Amino acid sequence: MLIQKFLSAFFITGTVLSSVQAQQASLPVFKTDYAVPAAYAVQLPESDRLTGYLGLRYDYNLNNRLLKIDEKGILEGFQSRPGKQRWIGEHVGKYLETAANTWMITKSAALKTQMDRIFNALINTQLADGYLGTYLPDSYWTSWDVWVHKYDLFGLLAYYRVTGDQRALDAAVKVGNLLVKNFGDAAGQKDIIKAGSHVGMAATSVIDPMADLYMWTGDLRYLDFCRYIVKSYDHEGGPSIVKTLLNEKQVDKVANGKAYEMMSNLVGIVKLYRLTGEDQYLRAAQYAVDDITARRLFITGSTSDHEHFKPDYVLQADTAAHMGEGCVTTTWIQLNMQLFAISGDLKYYNEIEKAVYNHLLGAENPETGCVSYYTPLIGVKPYRCNITCCLSSVPRGIALIPYLNYGKLNNRPTVLMYEAANIRDQVQTADGKALPLVLQIHSGFPAEGKATIGVQVPSAARFALQLRVPVWATKFKATVGGKTYTGTANELIAIDRNWDRENTIAVSFEIPVTILPGGQSYPNFMAIKRGPQVLSVDQSLNPAFDITKVVFQTPSALQLANAATKLPAQWIGKQAYIAKLRTSANKAQPVLLVPYAEASQTGGDASVWIAASK
Repeated sequence: MLIQKFLSAFFITGTVLSSVQAQQASLPVFKTDYAVPAAYAVQLPESDRLTGYLGLRYDYNLNNRLLKIDEKGILEGFQSRPGKQRWIGEHVGKYLETAANTWMITKSAALKTQMDRIFNALINTQLADGYLGTYLPDSYWTSWDVWVHKYDLFGLLAYYRVTGDQRALDAAVKVGNLLVKNFGDAAGQKDIIKAGSHVGMAATSVIDPMADLYMWTGDLRYLDFCRYIVKSYDHEGGPSIVKTLLNEKQVDKVANGKAYEMMSNLVGIVKLYRLTGEDQYLRAAQYAVDDITARRLFITGSTSDHEHFKPDYVLQADTAAHMGEGCVTTTWIQLNMQLFAISGDLKYYNEIEKAVYNHLLGAENPETGCVSYYTPLIGVKPYRCNITCCLSSVPRGIALIPYLNYGKLNNRPTVLMYEAANIRDQVQTADGKALPLVLQIHSGFPAEGKATIGVQVPSAARFALQLRVPVWATKFKATVGGKTYTGTANELIAIDRNWDRENTIAVSFEIPVTILPGGQSYPNFMAIKRGPQVLSVDQSLNPAFDITKVVFQTPSALQLANAATKLPAQWIGKQAYIAKLRTSANKAQPVLLVPYAEASQTGGDASVWIAASK
């Protein structure tokens, strides 16, 4: 019972195995439980294959990024120490975690072969004492060495989770033991604050996978190590993450404001709350997310300027600002996933959806698999295929998508995204039986606001199925068995009924078009949003005018016309819309808009911010 309860509550950066799936596949289970139960279980059911818009982007991530990974480049820092970059070792761990999550969905034979090969090459470089970094002995535990071991742990534990290969857990335990031996407050141990960059936050972010290692092993030394890390925040020269957030409630007041490293710590801090129930950890993370959402978040669901949090409402969005670091986007999603799991509060899920449909997908070119380190809202997206931290982090975020569209909220199966998908799971019936459940979702979303959900069970039964009403949706209704259920934005509809063996839910909703003001950074600009998607003007699709100079009258209401047929043959994506805007000379100007996630894919200058006049 303990394991079943635990497996329904816990996830590692978005992934968990149900007890049924683990038993069927003879995969490992965790050795301990959370102190704080979860409202929402981000879990992988028996199967969940996205087949629509997000499914297509997911497959691009597999075929154009993961299967084309530079194996030599991500391994050579271990095989021939020292590495060429101080942080070169992070990439193999990020790859292994991404590949593990993706393989659990796709069962791609090519990916499994590649993943096995890279895993075996990595563990063959581990030293007898457990060291698995890319430094020479005279530089151990300096610069980014702890950070590299952090990503070793992520990758090894993910590989263990999906394969059950004991060698992966053994290697992770050796890493954990080495960290516990070297860092602490006892005589002869090192201060972890002095072992990493950015006021120690790079090194202390190892709190995240160390919490996971405790869950896999039940070894209290790893939980104690997490407590040590929180204590170390207040060492001399430390970042004082928890105390500052509790007192100031603003992330830009914490340490040097480095976004990626700070949020990486916060993900671990939330896990520590779940393990201990100590409320200050949860409150610190909640204050951080509330502050980012209110003051430091771009309309596309990312944050950071030159990799740091800036003062209130400063959201410069061009290429010069080095905004929206890809590592930050992925970590922002992970942080909201943790808070959503604890609370089931849709405000955290709304941030996940915003980031996924916009900044996360926008950071990877679907045609080439290349990634932009910083992904601007104004200018050409600088896609590159060389090895950098964000070129490993963005695919890592995309690999989480199938773990976000469906799950259990308060033990009820819940559809969160209206993407086409084939889902197999189990459901608890009103009389306490566990039945296989099949959901077949047919949908044209995000282009269309309608979907049909086929619900199949082996025999008639009563249970509740929940549907999320998106925060942006209007006129939402779901009809099944002659009864219509309606809902308002940002709520859950519970369909509690006697289900036949085969059922069909017809879902429909309107996808509104809204005008977003440019705020403090762009006071004379507007952006156009359709449902969860921010739209963009791509210069290559609008050759008749200079998008950087045209000034439009801000409309009080805006209608979009479908213009998918106007896209070039080579364009990846099927959404395009004509907006008829009035220019400053009061002339009608048709503008072709595409989702921000697809803009600039052919190298065109693009912008979500359009100069506007009253």
